[in-house]
Amino acid sequence: MDYLFPPEPAASVGIVGRSEQFPVRRIYCVGHNYLSHIHETGRDPDRESPFFFNKPSDGIVSDGGSLPYPPATASLHHEVELVVAIEKGGYEISTEAADEHIFGYAVGIDLTRKDLQQVAEDRSLPWTAAKAFDRSAPCGLITPKAECPPMNAGRIALSVNDRPRQDADLKEMIWSVPEIVSYLSRMFELKPGDLVFTGTPAGVGFVLPGDRVTASIEGLAPLHIKIEDAD
Repeated sequence: MDYLFPPEPAASVGIVGRSEQFPVRRIYCVGHNYLSHIHETGRDPDRESPFFFNKPSDGIVSDGGSLPYPPATASLHHEVELVVAIEKGGYEISTEAADEHIFGYAVGIDLTRKDLQQVAEDRSLPWTAAKAFDRSAPCGLITPKAECPPMNAGRIALSVNDRPRQDADLKEMIWSVPEIVSYLSRMFELKPGDLVFTGTPAGVGFVLPGDRVTASIEGLAPLHIKIEDAD
């Protein structure tokens, strides 16, 4: 096939203990999945159904990577999250069958232009500018599910310059991983290469140029990134 210009290479994430890369197709994110985070934002919890937003696949930043402080914001926030890597596609997947579609898990950081998110919420506008900007989806190495403990409990934490910011347990999630996969597959046909960020606990806060951010989840490879000066 001939293209008008060379297409961008596919985004990918490394896999623990393997030379292959996990090619990223789409990135889905769950909003408000920890009661502690909902409370710190001043909202009321709602368990009727989860809601989702997207990030671009080329928003991936690998472990050990750095990113420039993004434009159009004065309040860049970190949100540590469990990431689910999908290897088997499907539509209307049951919660009982969800595990069959999962390749593995990773630690992710949902970077957010918080000031733009607040404007969007105040005006009932989409979150695109706040969530889907360049390099907004750092993601660590994926651990195949057979090599990690069940991801229904375990410490999830984040520090900035070695100072703790977020510290919680995966069991505090409102929506479990199987429930998230099932609900998401009712609205979109999931396909191999999809990543699902599953929400963040309390303790989100701002980062500045020069900050070193470390995110971790018990049983998974940690994620390290650095915030550089703006381009």
